[in-house]
Amino acid sequence: MKALKKMKKTLFQIILFFLCFTVNAQKVSNIRAEQRGQDIVVLYSLETTSPCEVSLLLSQDNGVTWSSPLKNVSGDVGKNIAAGEKQINWKVLEEREQLVGDKIKFKVIANGKKSFEPEMVFVEGGTFQMGSSSGDDDEKPVHSVTLSSFNIGKYEVTQAQWKAVMGSNPSNFSGCDNCPVESVSWNDVQDFFRKLNAQTGKNYRLPTEAEWEYSAKGGKQSRGYTYSGSNDLGAVAWYTENSGSKTHAVGGKQANELGIYDMTGNVMEWCSDRYGNYSSYSETNPTGASSGQYHVLRGGNWDKNANHCRAACRFSNYSDGRYSDRGLRLVLPVE
Repeated sequence: MKALKKMKKTLFQIILFFLCFTVNAQKVSNIRAEQRGQDIVVLYSLETTSPCEVSLLLSQDNGVTWSSPLKNVSGDVGKNIAAGEKQINWKVLEEREQLVGDKIKFKVIANGKKSFEPEMVFVEGGTFQMGSSSGDDDEKPVHSVTLSSFNIGKYEVTQAQWKAVMGSNPSNFSGCDNCPVESVSWNDVQDFFRKLNAQTGKNYRLPTEAEWEYSAKGGKQSRGYTYSGSNDLGAVAWYTENSGSKTHAVGGKQANELGIYDMTGNVMEWCSDRYGNYSSYSETNPTGASSGQYHVLRGGNWDKNANHCRAACRFSNYSDGRYSDRGLRLVLPVE
């Protein structure tokens, strides 16, 4: 606490140096810093045409030398930061014993990406038992499903990623670039994929319901958990008991056996399938009902209880339904 008092006296003597450009037209400007309690808060403006990676550096010798990126930071820092007015919180005393002097400078660096680069996880194909004999009626009968290999998003699609492709953010819980995008309908998602695939030259799509459940259950690495990655729901999910009635930044909970995050909780995820009854026969790469008014949603969300967050639990809605508990995850077929 003694060091913090010293810091408070000198904080407003800090000289700010922050105008950074990159080859991909990112611009950081309008930087200012202030002390709030035990943290230093750095505010900045970011101009960018696509999400970029932001880091915060410190100099204590008037910019002659710079630290490596500060670690005990939160807010608009890290990957997939979109344009706008931003804020970084630095927990000073967790990284420095004290911060004093009149030669202190901060630098915000924004490194752009040339294209949309979501992190994907390879899921080796295999055979699994889809459904649950102890769950709701629409989870029965349990049946054997064989899937080919595919790649699936390590995280849910974020608000920053959606904005980078669509140019706007429909989310109810906006202002959190790394939170999952929500309030998007199944039809909206199809528009997103058309634009995304035109930009990238790839063939991203929604997972089928079978691909989603196989991934959520851990694929060939499955340990038979009730939820995606654990029998302890709080360890892997933001749900009604711990969410505070809102979404949270992706990746904040424990991953499942395949290294995939938030397949339980946070937001429900659209699947490509139309909703229908399960087959009682073995299937290979099923794609859902051939007709119907509803599309499948899976995974529970920030407003669901434990029963509705089970990996086998199913939901459905109209194709044009937009709600603040629904988002998406990408699949990229194996070439």
